[in-house]
Amino acid sequence: MDDVSEGKDFSFPAEEQRILSWWDEIDAFKTQLERTKDLPEFIFYDGPPFATGLPHYGHILAGTIKDIVTRYQSMTGHHVTRRFGWDCHGLPVEYEIDQKLGIKSRQDVLSMGIDKYNEECRGIVQRYVSEWEKTVRRVGRWIDFDNGYKTMDLNFMESVWWVFSQLFHKDLVYKGFKVTHYSTGCKTPISNFEASSNYREVSDPAIMVAFPVVDDPDGASFVAWTTTPWTLPSNLALCVNAKFVYVKIRNKFNGKVYVVAESRLTELPVEKSKKSLSVGAGATGSKPKNVETYEILNKFSGASLVGSKYFPVFDYFMEFSHVAFRVIADDYVKDDSGTGVVHCAPAFGVDDYRVCMENGIISKGENLIVAVDDDGCFTERIVDFSKRYVKDADKDIIQAVKDKDRLVKSGSITHSCAFCWRSDTPLIYRAVPNWFVAVEKIKDQLLESNKQTYWVPDFVRDKRFHNWLENAKDWAISRSRFWGTPLPLWISDDGQEIVVVDSIENLEKLSGARVTDLHRHKIDHITIPSSRGPEFGVLRRVEDVFDCWFESGSMPYAYIHYPFENLELFENNFPGHFVAEGLDQTRGWFYTLMVLSTALFGKPAFKNLICNGLILAADGKKMSKKLKNYPPPSEVIDDYGADALRLYIINSPVVRAEPLHFKKDGVYSVVKDVFLPWYNAYRFLVQNAKRLEVDGFAPFTPIDHHILQKSPNVLDQWINSATQSLVHFVRQEMDSYRLYTVIPYLLKFLDNLTNIYVRFNRKRLKGRTGEVDCRTALSTLYYVLLTACKSMAPFTPFFTEVLYQNLRKVTDGSEKSIHFCSFPRVEGQRGDPIEESVNRMMTIIDLARNIRERHNKPLKMPLKEIVIVHPDADFLDDIAGRLKDYVLEELNVRCLVPCSDALKYANLRAEPDFSVLGKRLGKSMATVAREVKALSTEDILCFEKEGKMTIAGHVLNLSDVKITREFKYPSDMKVGEVDAKGDGDVLVVLDMREDESLLEAGVAREIVNRIQKLRKKAALEPTDTVDVFYKSLDANFGEILESQEKYIRDSLGCSMIPSCLKPANAVSVAEESFHGISNLSFSIILTRRTV
Repeated sequence: MDDVSEGKDFSFPAEEQRILSWWDEIDAFKTQLERTKDLPEFIFYDGPPFATGLPHYGHILAGTIKDIVTRYQSMTGHHVTRRFGWDCHGLPVEYEIDQKLGIKSRQDVLSMGIDKYNEECRGIVQRYVSEWEKTVRRVGRWIDFDNGYKTMDLNFMESVWWVFSQLFHKDLVYKGFKVTHYSTGCKTPISNFEASSNYREVSDPAIMVAFPVVDDPDGASFVAWTTTPWTLPSNLALCVNAKFVYVKIRNKFNGKVYVVAESRLTELPVEKSKKSLSVGAGATGSKPKNVETYEILNKFSGASLVGSKYFPVFDYFMEFSHVAFRVIADDYVKDDSGTGVVHCAPAFGVDDYRVCMENGIISKGENLIVAVDDDGCFTERIVDFSKRYVKDADKDIIQAVKDKDRLVKSGSITHSCAFCWRSDTPLIYRAVPNWFVAVEKIKDQLLESNKQTYWVPDFVRDKRFHNWLENAKDWAISRSRFWGTPLPLWISDDGQEIVVVDSIENLEKLSGARVTDLHRHKIDHITIPSSRGPEFGVLRRVEDVFDCWFESGSMPYAYIHYPFENLELFENNFPGHFVAEGLDQTRGWFYTLMVLSTALFGKPAFKNLICNGLILAADGKKMSKKLKNYPPPSEVIDDYGADALRLYIINSPVVRAEPLHFKKDGVYSVVKDVFLPWYNAYRFLVQNAKRLEVDGFAPFTPIDHHILQKSPNVLDQWINSATQSLVHFVRQEMDSYRLYTVIPYLLKFLDNLTNIYVRFNRKRLKGRTGEVDCRTALSTLYYVLLTACKSMAPFTPFFTEVLYQNLRKVTDGSEKSIHFCSFPRVEGQRGDPIEESVNRMMTIIDLARNIRERHNKPLKMPLKEIVIVHPDADFLDDIAGRLKDYVLEELNVRCLVPCSDALKYANLRAEPDFSVLGKRLGKSMATVAREVKALSTEDILCFEKEGKMTIAGHVLNLSDVKITREFKYPSDMKVGEVDAKGDGDVLVVLDMREDESLLEAGVAREIVNRIQKLRKKAALEPTDTVDVFYKSLDANFGEILESQEKYIRDSLGCSMIPSCLKPANAVSVAEESFHGISNLSFSIILTRRTV
């Protein structure tokens, strides 16, 4: 193995760039695909992003999740095709061109020419492809850009046609009017899931309008409330709730009679009395109230109002008087706002359209009059406001209502309204002719398909996505736009003949035309002769194009040109194995995938799904370029490396569909707390492997792994078992797609490797216990690091490759890249009881250190005795046997005493776990708690032995009760001479008394510490050997060195020599004098080792 630099000199970003270049040299990704081509397929669907924007943290997050899973699957024996996809059609592209060319209306496009417009769109589709490739490559993701799919490719579009034709023939496609969110800025309908992405608080007019009742003896008027005055010219009905009580009331001051819901009477305007009025009572002098302003003439049910005729405010639709301008009823009318009477304009409200259709005011078909054009302006039918933008006309419409003496009340309201996510203009509801997928027909099948999928986290599937499916509405899949996949529908002029084309071959056969491109400007001119004969003319294609969500939902079929190619590949591997995107895709891509696959094949499109949350700025706000409230990804990667960024975002709540508040410092912490300790363990291995050669031994080659499994060393046994447990856990969790559980476990393992195995085995690893034992320890560390690297390779592809390339140099037949290796399998024993014993040992060490700190006793000061109190005899055997030396050395204690008598040093106390028992016991909790607290020590010991007990008729297990051990001073010792600390499981007792021999040992540790620091100051490597000479005027200095000779020699690898014996030709490399060290003064001289 080659020498490696110190951690402070190791540049993670620079090494990653080197690895990227090396991967390019060996064509690593393609090589991996070639090597696995005969293995079982793992089908991964990559959702296509729009290439009209630059990649951000959300893309990096989803891409990292995808890369980790697909790398893991490749290492576990699968062939994983990974093709990048591009969403090329739709509003994002058209909006860019509209901005570029100053296009304001649909007519502008037609005047320019659809051919020129579409080619402009095609020209910018891949504007940022190079930036995407650069970013995706830099974060270490392996994916095929060269063979990526594009939704604008001919093959992709042809498969989309096939999908549509299948739905059409299954009677799941229909045409009709549907009221939907409409963007006047982009001049197109907006899907439900797009409309929900951009809401904001706005102020709108809020008015009450009078609709006089026909032939009412009191001259009453229905009063309706609206926040969209611009819809009043299109009013066709009034809607009440049949279950509400309505009142007819008279204004005592002006005599006007109104009909409103009784519960909403207080919302009517209040008027003060006027002396000139003879109607009603005079003013009382107090603040007027509705009850004083109005007198109730009558009460009746909402149901009794149904069928009543009224006079509309405007007369633009009077030809519909025979069916319109009457009262209907529906439960959507609520009593939490308004007047209990809703004005209905069926062309501009979802519920308006529904109730008017159900009550025969309008009928199915294409005859609905929509008096607002594509640009959001009134048509010529609305003569008084023709060509005016509807929102701009509100003020004048209100004035017209007032002029007609129909305005009852005028004001404003601040409420949440949807805005177009592209043009940032307010959305309106508008009826548009559209083609729909009849989702409501297959709702039960969708819910069943959802049950067949596995989601991480599962609550997103069971709650958010389930609820969305349960309330799913028919899906508007067409757009009256230009740049998209055209609907493959050809219709005769009389509408009696419809042909749905399912392939290019089919179109060429029916039309006789040659087809090389399916975009509008290439096929709109193509006609199909009528099958009824020449006299019926030709069929022409409808103008609409597909909603781009229909295209992305067709991706599992279209990206491999199914069913025109790859039939066997698709049919043997559908549903796909894995998809991953953000939480917002529950109403987007996940939904469209589910709808189309269920409609086509009666099953879901995917088996497994990881749903991530959103990455927000550090302050919890949405990341904003304008606010500059987040560091650019390139900056973070340049500073700390892509592996650190990958690990930071994967080891966060965002992988559990929760938000992450991104902090750059968090990425730095990953470098500091994970990679540097890991690197230092690796560097320690390399340095000490090289030391063997320096000391004249044969070069290091790892001992056979199976032989190492039989090592008699307890920490070798422990780390081997822990490594196998790691492999088992990672495989188990990765097979379940729980990435968020894997990282904490891996990090804990690396922490144990560096802080337990390496730390406690320094003497062995440095060769102080003999060559054979050194090679055993080094080989064990080698295999553990190698296994850890392979286990971490999907997560941190760069760093593991760096380490692997050096580690592989000492073994024959190793794979060229770590990413060509198989993922480790469980070999040998795992879950050995020694793992639990070592964990307890570390707890003991932590508890003892805490006692030392409490008494200001540094580790350099030896203590006489430690007592370990625990009832488990096997654990005490381990701690007093195999692990004893590690505990004594780490804690600098002379003697370890095991004790199974819990009553000798501790009083036992029991407390019920309220968080566990509260819900279960209910009212009995107080009684049980009282009896648990009253348990005697003997009772508690019996409970621990049996594992359960019955109190007040309730069976309690060990997990239901917290048992604590409180220290009890031995009768022969004073306070201050002994102290203890426990964690509820094990109790540690430390003898704090000093004696002369302990003081000498403490001085020896101080001396060794100063020499080690001097070596570091002289920039000596661990493999550099030196002689250590000393000089001191203190008489007892030499005596201390003599009594502590073994400890000093074991720690330094050599004895300390009086300076008077230093050869004249010795080359000094460092020298320093020390004063006041345990009241001693001395000088240390380091010289090059003489032969």
